[in-house]
This record gives sequence, C-alpha cells and structure tokens, in this order.
Amino acid sequence: MREISFDTETTGLNPRGGDRLVEIGGVELINHIPTGNSYHVYINPERDMPEEAFRVHGLSEEFLSDKPLFAAVADAFLEFVGDATLVIHNAAFDMGFINTELERAGRRIIPNTQVLDTLEIARRKHPSGPNSLDALCSRYGIDNSKRVKHGALLDAEILAEVYLELIGGRQTALGLMPEEEVSVASGNAVISGELGSFNARKRPAPLASRLTGEEYAAHKAFVEGMGESALWGKYSD
Repeated sequence: MREISFDTETTGLNPRGGDRLVEIGGVELINHIPTGNSYHVYINPERDMPEEAFRVHGLSEEFLSDKPLFAAVADAFLEFVGDATLVIHNAAFDMGFINTELERAGRRIIPNTQVLDTLEIARRKHPSGPNSLDALCSRYGIDNSKRVKHGALLDAEILAEVYLELIGGRQTALGLMPEEEVSVASGNAVISGELGSFNARKRPAPLASRLTGEEYAAHKAFVEGMGESALWGKYSD
C-alpha cells in the first residue's frame, strides 16, 4: 500500500481569494514505512508575500521570484502522487490549495477519496486534544526541534512519524495485527494484516541448537511424564 505524507506552505489562508501555494513536500510510505523517496518543490506564487505568512514559513517574495510556476511542476507532482493516498494534517486546507492550483493549470483535481486526514484521526483518538502537529509530537515523544519555522518537507517527514503513532505505533511497522495472515511461497513467509504486509525470509540454514543431546533427552522425558493432555506435548517433536 502506497501513501504520501504531505504538506504545503502558502501565502495565506484563502485559495479562492488570491492566496497561492509556495511550497510542496511529500514523503513516500509503503505499508506505512518511509521508503526514502520524497517530493519537494518551491513555487513562485506570482504575487507578494504577506508579512503574516512570511513569519510562519520564512519564504520571501525575493527567494521565490526565480522558482517555477505551479503549472510547470503540475505534471511531475501528479506523477509522484499517482494513485497513492495523501496523508495530510488538516487536509481541507492543503487540498483546497492543491486542487485550486490544479484547476488553474488545467489538470485533474485529486478527489477526497484519495485523502486521509490525520487531524480527524487525532480528534477521534484524543478527543480532549490538543491535536496540532506540535502537540502530537509532544504526546508521542517525536523530535520536532528542527521545526523553528514551518517547512513543507520537514513537516511531511514529522507527520509520517505522527501518522505511524496514530494508527498504532511501531507495532504497525512490523505488521503485528490481530487479523494478520501468513502465506508461504518459495520458502518465504508473507505476513499480511489490515494495514499492510511484509516478507519474512526463511533462513538459508537453521540455527544450530543450543541444547546438548543430554539436555534435549531430559526435556523430552520430562514432557512425556506430564501426560498426553499436557500443552507442552503439542510443541514437542
């Protein structure tokens, strides 16, 4: 399962009122594990940078003046996204900007069915809040000390860690789910759960036993002495 932890920076709050995208960041996840593949681009918004927005992300009009327009990067962006689910904190905000820019560039918009909002997950899991990205980092012990100002790629990387915790923590990365299934092909086990799967490769040669022959014989005799109904008998060869 392919997902993209995703974030944007903008000139303001209203994509229909003249505010524009200035930065996009995305981190690829396969079965909830970062692959190291990412997408990042700065965008020329073709307008001035309000002081309020500059204080948030530190991207000046001068810095962005030689960056590509959104229309020039739209195809590469859509190619990176593909049919992956976009994992976004407060998705309505980011998708409002992304789809407005895509419409302006004459490209297809991304449907809501392709979006997962971690803010909604956090509100269900922690109804008393707070559920900002910084608050969730504090709750889960995630280091966000580099987040002096907002940055799309850095926030996407942090969100990937927060998302993993929201859906079950490190356990999900190992595929340890109650409904997991195990199948074997070509000597390898494929363990699948509702959140993903991973391959457990079989050792080319079994590990040598740490028991001596005498210890093994003594243990076997002990188990046999417990009777046929003993649980340990099921695991004795």
